[in-house]
Amino acid sequence: MKRQRLSTRWLAFLTLKRRIILIFMITFLLPFAGITALSYYTINSMLTNKIHSTIRNNMGQVRLSLENAFSNMNHVSQQLAFQGSVGPKLGQFLEATEPYRQAELIDEINADLDTITYTNPNIGLTLYYFANDGTYKFENLNAARNFDPLRLPTLAEQYRVTYKGPHLSQDQFNNQYVLSVLRKVDLPERDDVYVYIESGFKLTQNILENNRFSPNTRHLILDVDGDVVYSELPGAFPQGTAFADGDAAAESGFHSGYYWFRGTSNQGWSIVSAIPKAEYMQERDLWLVQIAVFCLLFLAVTLGLAWLLWKMVYRPLNDFNREIRRMSKSNLEPITTASNIPEFSYLLKQMNGMKGEIRRLFREVEASAQRRADLEIEKLRYQINPHFLMNTLDTAHWLAVMKGQGEIDKLIVSLNKLLYYNLGKTGERTTVREELDALEQYLTLQKIRYDFDFNVEVETDERVLNLEIPRFILQPLVENALYHGLQDDGRILVRVWFDDALRIAVSDNGAGMSEETLMQVLHRESQGKEKVGMGIGMNYVKRTIESFYEGRAVMDIRSEVGHGTTVTLTLPAGTNGEERVS
Repeated sequence: MKRQRLSTRWLAFLTLKRRIILIFMITFLLPFAGITALSYYTINSMLTNKIHSTIRNNMGQVRLSLENAFSNMNHVSQQLAFQGSVGPKLGQFLEATEPYRQAELIDEINADLDTITYTNPNIGLTLYYFANDGTYKFENLNAARNFDPLRLPTLAEQYRVTYKGPHLSQDQFNNQYVLSVLRKVDLPERDDVYVYIESGFKLTQNILENNRFSPNTRHLILDVDGDVVYSELPGAFPQGTAFADGDAAAESGFHSGYYWFRGTSNQGWSIVSAIPKAEYMQERDLWLVQIAVFCLLFLAVTLGLAWLLWKMVYRPLNDFNREIRRMSKSNLEPITTASNIPEFSYLLKQMNGMKGEIRRLFREVEASAQRRADLEIEKLRYQINPHFLMNTLDTAHWLAVMKGQGEIDKLIVSLNKLLYYNLGKTGERTTVREELDALEQYLTLQKIRYDFDFNVEVETDERVLNLEIPRFILQPLVENALYHGLQDDGRILVRVWFDDALRIAVSDNGAGMSEETLMQVLHRESQGKEKVGMGIGMNYVKRTIESFYEGRAVMDIRSEVGHGTTVTLTLPAGTNGEERVS
């Protein structure tokens, strides 16, 4: 009985979700442990071979660069030896007794040395050294006072040429490490004359800086006996000591916290690259991290598959719960989630129908509000004057014609046309062309009425004339320019153009408005007590375009006291964006 209760509790704990995850975890862990162990040993071997190959390649490039530097100095020394072009002149100089001849030979030898060193820019200090008396001649740079090339560290000797270095330059104004060669000139008369040549001031250090396996890779140079003659790690590999406890046969090893790799040159000297243990192991450790990341990724995929399987069963319930929460937050978008289970699919379909009915009711409420806004605009428009004025003005027009009053007749005709346009029953929409025609009639009336001159210029893009816009939005802007400080020689510029949207700008050079006045003009709800002429005001224009374009239109006003005002309307092209300018 107790066992049955434990079994019941265990089964209750193992929900479907937990069972799916447990099965996938077991399926994942058993094979993955073996794969991980095998991968570790395989990758470790591959990385070790890769690191060794890379280091040896880099070390080979460094060795080749040093060999080329020695080869270049060897080639120059051959030209300065007795078998070359300059050596015989040195012999003639040493045998000459006449001062004139000696001076002539000195100039020739110096000219030859200048030509050789100029054509070999990596060559540094160059001179002839006389070992018996410890002197030197024909140096191209200032040699050190205690100059003695025989005391410099020797790398190797080959074919009467001694390869030296790296060592501090014997140029007294240069404290950089250099390489050098010392070759016997082989003069018939003297056996103690040598050619001494150094590499360029920074050539050696530039060579050693290149081709490092890592930023902390350091180099050693060993002579033919395996002694350290140059060390970038004096603590672990002191200069003047036998390298790596005298192990001359080994090509790689570990010493004092560094993995080292050695390569031997054709002259017999060797170059060693030493890498700190931490950096040597860095790439392998990086691969181990990548393996760990891959394991975690594989585990995540396994858990993801288990989760997907669980979602196949519980997703319909979650979808249904989510749609209920959306409805509680007034989100009535149609349900796009589908279910493969017929029962849940039916419930989601029913909920979709309920959302559609609620959306329809909301649209009816919004349409009712829009109609109220339209009636308010129509009410504002009819604040101007009653309709019967048009008939009365028509009668006045004929009386003026009969009496021969041409100026009065012109005024009445313009006024009648303007009233017909503003009060006409042609709907809320018009075109840019019709709006500009109505503006022309309005300006005709104002020029007759005002006792000062003002100029109105209209610039219109011909492509926009047939675009639909709300009626009666241009005249209030021009009217505002007239009634806010325009004086004699005033100027109003009306521009209509298309630039990714229809733009209408009205600019004047009048008195301008302060920020406070501008806010009053733009935001007061009613202007019935202050309206002038036929003006309904910028507030009407703002409310009209907001209603017509459903909030997508922009009205921008910039005004500066004493400099005028510019009002710019940015309207979607055509009626509610349906037309386009071509």
